[in-house]
Amino acid sequence: MIEKVETGIAPSSAPVSDAIKAGKQVWLVAIAENPETGDIVAGDIEVQTRRTIENLAIAIRAAGGTLADLVQVQVFLTDSADAKGMNAVYAEYFREPYPVRATVVVKELLAKGLRVEMLATAMVQ
Repeated sequence: MIEKVETGIAPSSAPVSDAIKAGKQVWLVAIAENPETGDIVAGDIEVQTRRTIENLAIAIRAAGGTLADLVQVQVFLTDSADAKGMNAVYAEYFREPYPVRATVVVKELLAKGLRVEMLATAMVQ
């Protein structure tokens, strides 16, 4: 059975969910948005990465887990030069064994000013 996880993060106007759970598996997506208002957080890649990971943490907690339960993360950046800053912040939140990760540079993300988006998969108890 697939269920939407109510994360408490401001809902998108697009037809998407922040988190979906099926059994012990959870699929999550996060961007650098204020979780209360949905506004994109202005700032450099470090600021946006921190907010994105904090939003992942909010969503996975709502599903009954923690960031340590993430098994895969896909990172989308709009500038390859941002990889170093993103990695520095990412390393503040994740420890070995790190989730499997792919980092992809894209032309743009849908929200104006957005520099990073993360898609993750987790296994929770």
